[in-house]
Amino acid sequence: MTVSAMYPGTFDPITLGHEDLVRRAARLYDRVVVAIAANPGSKAPMFSFNERVELAKEALDDLPNVEVTGYAGLTVDFAKDHDLAVIIRGLRAVSDFEYEFQLANMNRHLTDEVETVFLTPTEKYTFISSSLVREVASLGGEIGEFVSPKVKEALLARCRKA
Repeated sequence: MTVSAMYPGTFDPITLGHEDLVRRAARLYDRVVVAIAANPGSKAPMFSFNERVELAKEALDDLPNVEVTGYAGLTVDFAKDHDLAVIIRGLRAVSDFEYEFQLANMNRHLTDEVETVFLTPTEKYTFISSSLVREVASLGGEIGEFVSPKVKEALLARCRKA
């Protein structure tokens, strides 16, 4: 049986913590789709939708069973439309759990065709978030241990423009 999963998110930008989860998911599932949300909700992204997709593609291009695409609308609808049986969500800390639990229950209410699976990051990535990385970069801090070299370059270029 082939099982395909998706890892949805804003990825503004993709971090090594995100990459860690994708790489581990790629060992568990036959196909992993990293799905970049076109509409990040209340978040005001630093990078455009197309930039976020391209940065994620560059960061993950060495994984043959991983594809990166953008999407709009409900995550569960995207999953059903693309035969993705699993939604992967990352839990960095206990503080993430309540929101992720509510989201998983809402998705289960919307459809019983898609399951949510939680993965925890490798310990060295538990404190990394895109928003923290953006803040550190904007204040001139070193971000090389949090993002891939291409993402670092893009972040620093964006911060110089601001």
